[in-house]
Amino acid sequence: MRLCLINPLSPQVQTGVGQQWFNRYRIWKPLGLLSVAALTPPDWQLTVLDENHLIHDYAAMPRPDLVGITGFSSQAARAYELAARFRAMGVRVVMGGIHASMCPQEALDYVDSVVIGEAEGLWATVLADAQQGTLKKIYQADAALAFAPPPARHDLLPADYAFGAIQTTRGCPLNCTFCSVTAFNGARYRHRPVADVVQEMRLIREKLMLIVDDNLIGTSAAHVSRAKELFRAMIEADLGKQWIAQVTVNIADDDELLRLAAQAGCAAVFIGFESPSAAGLAEIGKKFNAIKGRDMRASVRRIHRRGILVVGSFIIGLDADGPGVGRRVADAASSYGVDILSATYLTPLPGTRLWETMQAAGRIDVRQFPQDWQYYTFTFPVSRFKQLSQAQIIYEMEACDRRFYSPWRIMRRVGRSFWHFRRPIFALVGNLGYRSRLSANHQAYRQFVQRNARGQFATMSLPAVGADIAPPGVGAAAIAEL
Repeated sequence: MRLCLINPLSPQVQTGVGQQWFNRYRIWKPLGLLSVAALTPPDWQLTVLDENHLIHDYAAMPRPDLVGITGFSSQAARAYELAARFRAMGVRVVMGGIHASMCPQEALDYVDSVVIGEAEGLWATVLADAQQGTLKKIYQADAALAFAPPPARHDLLPADYAFGAIQTTRGCPLNCTFCSVTAFNGARYRHRPVADVVQEMRLIREKLMLIVDDNLIGTSAAHVSRAKELFRAMIEADLGKQWIAQVTVNIADDDELLRLAAQAGCAAVFIGFESPSAAGLAEIGKKFNAIKGRDMRASVRRIHRRGILVVGSFIIGLDADGPGVGRRVADAASSYGVDILSATYLTPLPGTRLWETMQAAGRIDVRQFPQDWQYYTFTFPVSRFKQLSQAQIIYEMEACDRRFYSPWRIMRRVGRSFWHFRRPIFALVGNLGYRSRLSANHQAYRQFVQRNARGQFATMSLPAVGADIAPPGVGAAAIAEL
């Protein structure tokens, strides 16, 4: 039997068409699909397709017997479009991933079966049922299962991605209001055996690598000890790779941890600072960042001393945010010394406490689903904000980006990276990638506001079949939904 696994086109990638030089640095491999591919029995003829790398001519492909689709909420509309295409051909469609797990009843309106949660423990059952013609509507995973999948099938996708990808841990105990990781992967921090991780890293062809863990180092002494064990094993294996990972700011509290990370090839870390104000951090439940006496600038400096870049994430649109927040965020990021800033709109995603709160309060404005899921990329103001109108918050976001990515500030940051031998090419490409997006973002905001005013949130038109696409920014690769 033929199985086709598809990662649908992301709206963020779609809007980057035509900026090919930066394209390869924005996308990363659909690791979830590659993981279930590793669990697929050899009697299935298997194909993995990533629309963010290439839009395929499905009509010219051999007809599959089963299609598996994954996706974030922003990919849902495209996922359902693909499902309709294959179901019209009599092909059964299974959907998994974060959006289907958080909105299973919606997904069942468009697909034959939904896998809720982590698919690895269920995949053999799904395939067996498909072969016997007894596919169930819903498969529910047990989030308490140990995290020890076989190495993902990295060989099933082309070799021209800029970044390889790997996951070494799952779960997050922080449970921030805007994040669905705890709902999807659980609050318990689980990790793969170090030897298995290193074995899989050897299979990754790319020299640049994204470690897509939601928090690679964790928050407790035991978590940090495990991270050190991993880094030592990577150093001993002499993998010759440079990598980017998402961590909490406590990475700066342990110089041995930083030293080992740098020796293991760490080029940059993504840190969610989220808000420059204590009120903002309290609002979203980011108590971990509000530790008394924490000096963010000193923390960033300690990371920098090991030659590691810092990508800083901030949220604009918290109830605590009033006029001038854009300038405050840009100045805070500059004051901390971050090399690349990712400022995003406060976005309620299904499965989060923020979604429940905003939905109950009637504050979700963009809600013509499933088409409107395409705007849930953290780059559009899809809800109502306490102190800022839609026009005001767009102004604040643009003010933030223009200020942080002014030519003079870019020159200063990149110059410091060159002077201190701190990944200057990464810093340059990341800053220029964001800078190049400013005018495109402005145009996208104008179109968004116009559609919002008319109540018309039509699905964006797709590029021509076979177009090779992806948007810019090396920094965005560290940021993009980790």
